[in-house]
Amino acid sequence: MKTRFFYWMKTYLGFSRKETQGFVLLIPALLMLVLIPEVLGLISSARSRDFHIQYQTQLDSIQKAGFDLIGSPGPVFNPQDTVENKQTNQQSENLIRIPFSEADSVTLQIVPGVGPATASRIVKFRESLGGLHHKNQLYEVYGIKPETADGVWEFFDFSPQVFRKIQINEVEVGELAKHPYISYSEAKVLIAYRTQHGNYRSVDDLQEIKIFRSEWIAKISPYLDFQ
Repeated sequence: MKTRFFYWMKTYLGFSRKETQGFVLLIPALLMLVLIPEVLGLISSARSRDFHIQYQTQLDSIQKAGFDLIGSPGPVFNPQDTVENKQTNQQSENLIRIPFSEADSVTLQIVPGVGPATASRIVKFRESLGGLHHKNQLYEVYGIKPETADGVWEFFDFSPQVFRKIQINEVEVGELAKHPYISYSEAKVLIAYRTQHGNYRSVDDLQEIKIFRSEWIAKISPYLDFQ
């Protein structure tokens, strides 16, 4: 078969044996040049389809949260969309504000300066705390700018809500230390004091532990249940 191919190339195309060998080696490269654009096109189409599905899912989530989406009569892309502008009062009036406690990582992204990563950190912070009792706690989210944190309240209503409290007279060290405001060493002291002096009756009992600052006690007290 190989000999016939070489004979055919020499007879009809005038190729020498070395030229025929070079042509054979060139064939896979030519096939790759033809196939690569097709493969890249299929990958690009698949990514575009996945992006559209993800985008539509986010829109559905925003609509379910109660926000009205208003279509723009202008072009799909506007260079000004890439510029971070402050929300005007008129623009804010077009939105239905929902409680911050109901906001998820998708709806939070309507706030200028809040992307997927920041939105995820906000939700994780709120859930790990057990709720926020003051607006300023949002400043504690890693990587969030003060102006961005303030901007959240232009889109969402805030009311103090601690939906999960720690049963301070029943909890053990490991579970207590999971709270973002309580380190393992602080948890050990709290449990040791309870073991020696009996159950805590109120936040005033924590003041008897002299190594704790009053500011820290005030910070954790909204998350403690003394029943």
